[in-house]
Amino acid sequence: MSALIDPSQLAHETQLVWLEDIACLDYVRQSLDRLPTRAGKPAYRRDGRIIGYAELGPQARSSRASGTFLRRVFWLLPHDRDRQPDGLYHSAAPSEAVDPRTLAPKVKGYKTQRSEGGPPSDAMRELGITLPTT
Repeated sequence: MSALIDPSQLAHETQLVWLEDIACLDYVRQSLDRLPTRAGKPAYRRDGRIIGYAELGPQARSSRASGTFLRRVFWLLPHDRDRQPDGLYHSAAPSEAVDPRTLAPKVKGYKTQRSEGGPPSDAMRELGITLPTT
């Protein structure tokens, strides 16, 4: 779950690499995966698809026990809102989901009204920002 990611676990991130345009996504799921390298596209072994991933700088150390690195991976499942707008997550988001616009290297991101499928806030209306209807 996103809430379980400690900011110290992101300290060596240098960049986030997006494989899809995140502008049209209300949320992405994020997880910390044990990967064999600091950088490059990781193998993806879940249902659904990988949306992006974090890359680590040379100062990141691998685990003594496994030789792997903790890196964030961003992904979506087939039943997520982008593919099924009227489905299970029509007006909510999975526990590990965050609004991709709130993510940055070393920043774990957070949920927003948009990611939760809610109506726009007063501030969004004042700025002229509207949410998609589907």
